[in-house]
Amino acid sequence: MGDCLTRNSYNEAKCQDAVKALYECCEGFYQRYGDEATSPSCPKPNLLRLKIKQQKEGQ
Repeated sequence: MGDCLTRNSYNEAKCQDAVKALYECCEGFYQRYGDEATSPSCPKPNLLRLKIKQQKEGQ
């Protein structure tokens, strides 16, 4: 994801596939370790769920 953002001047809209993959990975992380787990790469669980919902509504 970092490479995509760098190539696209940190325009997240141009890296939606990478962002979606990160969110899916983070979702699995929280399912496995619980909402109290932390990762520097993942948004907090409530924000992650909101972002995933927004992605689905935007399709």
